[in-house]
Amino acid sequence: MSRRGGGEKTETTDETSREAATNTTDQPNKMKVINVVYIIAALDITWMFLQFSVTPYLAKKLGFDTLWFGYLQTTVGLVQLLGGPLFGRFADLFGARAALSLSCSATIVFFLLLAIANHPAMLFVHKLPTVFMHVLPASQMVVADLSEPEKRADALSKLGLCFGVGMIVGSTLGGHLSKHYGETFAACFGAAGSAFSLMLVLKFIPKTTKVQAPKTTTDSAAEKKSKSIFNVGEITRLMKFPGVTPTFVVKVVAGLPSGIFQVMFSVIAMEFFKLEPEQNGYLMAYFGIVSMVVQGGVIGRLTARYSESSLLLLAIGVSAFVGLAQAYMQNVFQFCLIVLPMMFSLSVFNVITDSMLTKSVPSSDTGTMMGLCSSVQSLLRTVGPTIGGFLYVNYGVSSIGFIQFVVNIAVFMFLLQRPLKTDEQKD
Repeated sequence: MSRRGGGEKTETTDETSREAATNTTDQPNKMKVINVVYIIAALDITWMFLQFSVTPYLAKKLGFDTLWFGYLQTTVGLVQLLGGPLFGRFADLFGARAALSLSCSATIVFFLLLAIANHPAMLFVHKLPTVFMHVLPASQMVVADLSEPEKRADALSKLGLCFGVGMIVGSTLGGHLSKHYGETFAACFGAAGSAFSLMLVLKFIPKTTKVQAPKTTTDSAAEKKSKSIFNVGEITRLMKFPGVTPTFVVKVVAGLPSGIFQVMFSVIAMEFFKLEPEQNGYLMAYFGIVSMVVQGGVIGRLTARYSESSLLLLAIGVSAFVGLAQAYMQNVFQFCLIVLPMMFSLSVFNVITDSMLTKSVPSSDTGTMMGLCSSVQSLLRTVGPTIGGFLYVNYGVSSIGFIQFVVNIAVFMFLLQRPLKTDEQKD
């Protein structure tokens, strides 16, 4: 009996190996999966920006002031900070289909809870499913798995193009739905859209996108432990690879000031620029158009001509002067001019750091690495609203811009002296 069971396990393992080989070695299949992932990512960003057009105004109706809205944003950042690395580990262990299915299912619950939110406490409760809502990191994992290392930055930048599409459609759609049909209908629309995304995942995404499949049918106690989602050591060991820790430090330090501005933008748009939901939707759509141009038509050309270290320096330098411009802006028109270099620096910075980090670890760990990258953004969203709310209330919008200028200039000078170096890892 035991021999027979072992044979069945071997057959299962062989089938998994064949499926992994089929899904990851056939170039047309690779491109098909990547293209579907782009669509799923664009849809997810659409639903998220639809939500961004709903939550601030619903929060205001329920009595939230700037400080409490900052606490709400901090809650999201904290929940995703805890969930990001664990989700990335889950994706590495159980595959792309399981990871994306979990994320889309959580998004459905997220929107349904938003639809029934009629009390301030419910706004906090509806944020809890965000612990599993990591469609973009999961999509980045798939793209990193299936793209060639030399083309990875360009492939990841195409996800930024999807981000721009989602930002345009989601912001515009959210503004119109909220204005004409109310926040509840807009939230239900987001839930229905997320259900459609889930169907795409189940239909087109393979179980795994990793090159290597399981090699054995039995595991020792140590191997079983290493396959635990909650094994912190397996997550943090990635920080020991050459170049990973310095890149993470730069990602956090240089990204914090711009992250503060981003999480506070909904408040700035509402109170500083005095925008209505529909106008805010148009402004976010403008962000999306700029992002599409940068990520779809600029980053690929830049990465083909210049080194990633040089592009990282460029992004940080531009970001410094964007902060200085934000400190002196007075109206929406001036801000629209600032958006051009702002989106350029943000796009290049995020794509290059993500590309450098995924190249620094084996392909079997790209999900965990993308989860850690996601946790950096979550960390910014955790501390950003509290810091941003304090700065905005006490010192105004200009203080956020000045801090961005000083911090990024300091990082720029440091990297001139000690450029980041990463070693490409192979399984």
